[in-house]
Amino acid sequence: METPQPPDRPTPDPPPTPPPAPQAPAGPQPPAPPAGPQAPPAGPEGPPSYGGPVPPGGWQQPIAQPPGGWHGRPLASWGSRVGATLIDFVILLVPVILLTVIVIGIAAGSDAGAAITGLLGFLAYLVVAFLYAPLLMARDGARNGQTWGKQAVGVRVIRNTGEPISFGFAALREIAVKGLLVGIASSIIPLIPWLLDVCWPLWDDENRALHDMVVSTHVVDG
Repeated sequence: METPQPPDRPTPDPPPTPPPAPQAPAGPQPPAPPAGPQAPPAGPEGPPSYGGPVPPGGWQQPIAQPPGGWHGRPLASWGSRVGATLIDFVILLVPVILLTVIVIGIAAGSDAGAAITGLLGFLAYLVVAFLYAPLLMARDGARNGQTWGKQAVGVRVIRNTGEPISFGFAALREIAVKGLLVGIASSIIPLIPWLLDVCWPLWDDENRALHDMVVSTHVVDG
């Protein structure tokens, strides 16, 4: 015997979907923060960084400056300068020897004659000694600035201005500065000023003696 089936029940409807909640109206948005300073793009060759202000025309490559020091003819060595001085000394020593022989010969016959001859000879020697260097150094051409001693070793004196050596300038260098000024200083402090003047080219970067610095000269090969 079959069991009776219950009648079908109607399927309930799903509950209704609630309406969406109302959205708040969009208010004004806060402005974005300003962008910070941006580094400039690096160029192919940017200027070097340094703390000073950039000149109005922009950075430029600095002009290389020539190194300091002497840029003229090759400077004479200390040995050649000393050699020239010794040769000049020997040249000026010859009249002294001749004068001494003459005075001794005259003194054998007359004391008064020997005294007069000696005095005149000494005065003549002073004139020759004072005029020796200025007259020779004032010669024109390739011998300008040379005594016979400098000519023998191949050196000459030149002025820093490029002007030739005149008689007056040679007298200033050889007599007033090199002779009298250094001589007077050596008489006050024996030998030291003279030795300093002679030896100064050994440590001067331009081979100058003290008297060269005073009158602005250089001794060069030539």
